[in-house]
Amino acid sequence: MGKNQSGEKFKSKIGGQALIEGIMMLGPNKGAMACRLPDGTIDLETWDENNGKNAPWYRKVPLVRGCFNFVTSLIKGYKYTMRSAEKQMTEDEEEAKNGKNEGKKDEKSSGGIFDLMMTVVSIMGVVLAVALFVFLPKLIIGFIPHIEDYGILRSVLEGIVKIAIFVGYMAIISLMKDIKRQYMYHGAEHKTIACHEAELPLTVENVRRQTRFHKRCGTSFIFIVLLVGIFVMCFVPKGLVWWERSLISLAALPFVVGVSYEFIRLAGNHDNFFTKILSAPGLAMQRITTREPDDSMIEIAIAAMTPCIPEDRTEDKW
Repeated sequence: MGKNQSGEKFKSKIGGQALIEGIMMLGPNKGAMACRLPDGTIDLETWDENNGKNAPWYRKVPLVRGCFNFVTSLIKGYKYTMRSAEKQMTEDEEEAKNGKNEGKKDEKSSGGIFDLMMTVVSIMGVVLAVALFVFLPKLIIGFIPHIEDYGILRSVLEGIVKIAIFVGYMAIISLMKDIKRQYMYHGAEHKTIACHEAELPLTVENVRRQTRFHKRCGTSFIFIVLLVGIFVMCFVPKGLVWWERSLISLAALPFVVGVSYEFIRLAGNHDNFFTKILSAPGLAMQRITTREPDDSMIEIAIAAMTPCIPEDRTEDKW
């Protein structure tokens, strides 16, 4: 099962993301978001996607496509995470709607304030990410005496600090109750994709038996970005101070993301010694960022994936 006539395992284009009490899946032609509502029912939204053969040129050209797909994933991830959060406030919203007009005005005003706060929080998140993963490692390593004379060593040490910050951050937030549940939904997403790639019917029983680790996961992608970034920064001239290296690192980010995307595609398409080494750090990290889901979460993942599976199997091939 899950292999074609040449013996290669089927690999799907469908990818996903864990949301708040839900999962988003993106296929070649359709996207879907399934959420567990407070009353226990499943809410499903679908929309058209253009990730297949008719996708625009900039989503097909190597190196270029990585940047566009990465930015698109971030935007959609933020959008549907916010929507999934709103769905958890359904009961409160209904109570507000049953109130007086003044109450409705207050609700609208509160909604605007909430959106503004979420925007501010998102901007602060980006600033914090840049500070932690771009400026801080270079600042820390910059305190080592005469380190500016050792370009390659400096880049490697900066990379090690970045990886340590990333692993530490993910490990710490995994202790939070809400994040634990999101990681369980992440596991459900991976297991459902694995079941689809094994060409088994999407049932709770079949999905439950699958692995929660996947080579094309965003966690693996981030690790590859960190590793490629180390390699690229090795070519930066010696003698630069930490903030100059930080600016160069930011300028090189689109190239690093583009190269990393091609690596993740390579790792996803092949099972050999090189790709196993390439995938190993990300798969190890998924022991933190994924958890074994319960059956109710698997139901959500199945509901999100089903509309995304194209009728034409060739459109779904990674």
